[in-house]
Amino acid sequence: MPEEARPGSGEQAKQYALGRLRESILRGGMAPAQRLVENELAEQYGVTRASIRAALLDLASEGLVERIRNRGSRVRVVTIEEAVEITECRMALEGLCAAKAAEVATDAQIDELTDLGKAMSEAVAGGDPVSYSELNHELHTLIRVVSGQRTAVALLERLNAQLVRHRFQLALRPGRPRQSLSEHLAVVDAISARDPRAAEGAVRAHLSSVIDALRDD
Repeated sequence: MPEEARPGSGEQAKQYALGRLRESILRGGMAPAQRLVENELAEQYGVTRASIRAALLDLASEGLVERIRNRGSRVRVVTIEEAVEITECRMALEGLCAAKAAEVATDAQIDELTDLGKAMSEAVAGGDPVSYSELNHELHTLIRVVSGQRTAVALLERLNAQLVRHRFQLALRPGRPRQSLSEHLAVVDAISARDPRAAEGAVRAHLSSVIDALRDD
């Protein structure tokens, strides 16, 4: 990797380490409760230990890392109870975004949402839960972007980062993608019909189903 892409110290080094660590946690490269040893990470990423420590502090504020007194840091474990609480918060915020999207979506954006729905249907028909999980994430992201509700989007990005492991596990559960698909298509249909109330209701119904699935875990 070019040297300029791996600055050894300073703000750039912290931001580089922060990006790499965040990506590794979100993509499952680092397991829940895994210890994060500053010296090892500094060597791995080619930055100073101070840069790693600063990055870990930022990740702790995002809820991805847990700082343990006199024991350093570890990847934070999100319990089922916490995942349910986070999803309850998502219900209000994502419902708002869906309602806004139904009000303001352009024809091109509705076409994009429809295409994602079709791709999700194909992933379920093809028995590809990993692709389905990725498309699921893309759909929720697009709805938030279309909504233009920047405050809700910022809050959701922080909440959703903590649910990556649970979301992926649900996608792999037998039968879950097929059930989830119909719920997502209902959201797309409501936005396409430019019906804010129906869009919000469809999102709430979907996330209520997610909560039920989490509690069955």
